[in-house]
Amino acid sequence: MRPFSSPAGAGLAASLTVSLAAALALTLALAGCSAPAPSPAGDRAEGGRGEVDQIVLADGGDPGEFNPVSGYGSTGVSPLYEGLLRPAAEDDSTLPRLEPALAAAEPEVSDDGLTWTIRLREGVRFHDGSQLDSGDVAATYRAVVDPRSASPIASDYSTIEQVDTPDPLTVRFHLGAPDPGMPARLLLGIAPSEALTPGPASASVLNSEPVGTGPYRLDRLTAAEAVLEAFPEHRDGPPEVTRLVIRAVPDADARAQMVRAGEVDGASLPPRLAEGLAGRDGLELVSVASADWRTVALPMSHPFAGDPAARRALNVAVDRDGLVDRVLSGHGRPVASPISAAYPEYEPSPFTEPRAAGERSVEATEILRGAGWRPGDDGVLVRDGERAEFTLAYPATDPVRRELASAFADQMREMGVAVTVWGGSWDQIERRIGEVAILLGGGDNPYTVDTQAYRALHSRTAATGPLDNPGDFGDPRVDAALDAARTTADPVERTEFYREAQRAYARAPGHVFLATLDHTYLLRDTGHTRPAPILEPHTHGVTWGPWWSLASWTRDR
Repeated sequence: MRPFSSPAGAGLAASLTVSLAAALALTLALAGCSAPAPSPAGDRAEGGRGEVDQIVLADGGDPGEFNPVSGYGSTGVSPLYEGLLRPAAEDDSTLPRLEPALAAAEPEVSDDGLTWTIRLREGVRFHDGSQLDSGDVAATYRAVVDPRSASPIASDYSTIEQVDTPDPLTVRFHLGAPDPGMPARLLLGIAPSEALTPGPASASVLNSEPVGTGPYRLDRLTAAEAVLEAFPEHRDGPPEVTRLVIRAVPDADARAQMVRAGEVDGASLPPRLAEGLAGRDGLELVSVASADWRTVALPMSHPFAGDPAARRALNVAVDRDGLVDRVLSGHGRPVASPISAAYPEYEPSPFTEPRAAGERSVEATEILRGAGWRPGDDGVLVRDGERAEFTLAYPATDPVRRELASAFADQMREMGVAVTVWGGSWDQIERRIGEVAILLGGGDNPYTVDTQAYRALHSRTAATGPLDNPGDFGDPRVDAALDAARTTADPVERTEFYREAQRAYARAPGHVFLATLDHTYLLRDTGHTRPAPILEPHTHGVTWGPWWSLASWTRDR
C-alpha cells in the first residue's frame, strides 16, 4: 500500500493531486407552509442565542434537493455536508489540490490501483448528534449506485465494484479497473446511514431535511428563504459567521437591485449585469474562473445538424472569441471541447486557432458546398429538399444561455443556416431531446478530466443521464480512447489517450463547444476577511464565489 499522492510507483497516483475540486452550490427546497418575515441583511443582530454574525444572500438557483445521493455536495464544497476529501487552493488559477476532510489521512492505494483504503477521523458528529462511522460512508456510496435511487450521478461511480467496512473507522473501496477519476469520487458528501432509505433519491427526506457533518446545519426552510446556522459541535468549532440566510430570487435584475439597496449582502449575477454595477455604492465585482462549459449539443438524427459536414462547418464558423467578448463581457475563455487548457491532458483544437476576419466563414461555406448544401431562394442552404435549419433550445430562466443562443444564431445566419432559438423549462426541453439542439452547460465534477469529458463525449449507455450527450453523439474512436484512459494506470499513457480522444472528436464533432465561463458575483463589504475563491464547477451560486468557504471567514477586528 502507498499514499495516494505519493510519487512512488508512478502509475495512477502520480497525477491525482492535480485533478480535484469543488462542489455543488446550495439550492433551496420549497416548503408547503407560509414563510415568516425574511431575515434582514446586516452585520450583527441580537438573537435569542446571543450575538449573531449574519450574511444574507440572494440566490437564483432552483429550489430543492439537498440530498447528496442526487449530487448535492458531490464535489466537496457544501456548508451542510463533507466528503472524505475536500478541495484546497490559493486561488482560482489552477486545479485545486486534495486534502483530507472526513478522512483522517490521505487514502492508501494498492500498487495495482484497485483498492483504496481510508481511515476516518474519530469523534465526528452529524447534525442529529449521531457519530460518523464507516457504515455511513458505505451506505452513501451504495445508495448512489443503487438503481432504485435513480441517481443522476450514478455513472460517475461505475468503477466502484464494492465498498467494505473492516472496522467502524475504516472504509475500503474495490475498483473494477484503475480509475483516474477516483479522487473526485471521494469528495461525495456523506449522510447518516439511517437517513438513506431505499427508493428514488428525488423523494428522500434529505432533500428538505439534510443531515450532514458540515460547519452549518439547516435551521429553517420556507418558500422564501433557507436559514443555516453554525453547527456548534463541528470538529473545527463553530464558524464566526453564525448565520447564513439564502433568499430564493430567480430574477437576476431583482437580485442586483437587492444588493444595491442593501437588502442582501451579495448575489451571483450574469457578467454584463454585474459589470454595470461594479464600483457603485461601494459594490465589489468578484469574477471566478471555472471549468463550466457551454455547448450547442447537436441532434445526430437531424437531417442538417446530424450531417458530419454540417457539424464540422458549424464548429469552423462560430466566432468563439466574439461570444466571450460580447455576451460574457470578457468573463470566459473559448473552448472547442470539454477539456480546456486548465488540464494537462489538453490538446489544442483547430477550431480555436486564431483566424483572420472572414476566413472562418469562407472555410465553413466551402465545407458545406462540398457536401451538397446550396443557397435556396431565401438564402437558407438546401440539399435534397432539406433546409439548413434547426431549433436551439435553452432554459428560459437563464439569461446568459439565452444571449449565447441568440448570438450563435446570428452568426450562423450569415452563412445560410437558420437557427430558431426557443426557451422552455427543462421538462419541456427533455421531451424534445433528439429533435432540437440544446444549449447545455457542463462540468459538474470537473476536477478530474475523466468526469469532465466522459459524459459529454462518450456514446450513451444505460447509465447515461438524459441531458448527458442528449444529441446521441457517438464515435468509436472517441469511445475507445476514453475507455482506455479511464482504465490505464500509467499517467503518460493516460494523457495520450485523452489527447487522442480530443483529436478524434475534432475530426467529427458532435457539439459546438463555445466557452468556459467565469462566474461573476456582486457583494457588499460586510467587514470580514475571506479566502480567495477557487476554480469552480458548473454548478455555482451563493455558496460559491466569495462565500465558498464561509466557515473560515473572520470578522475584521
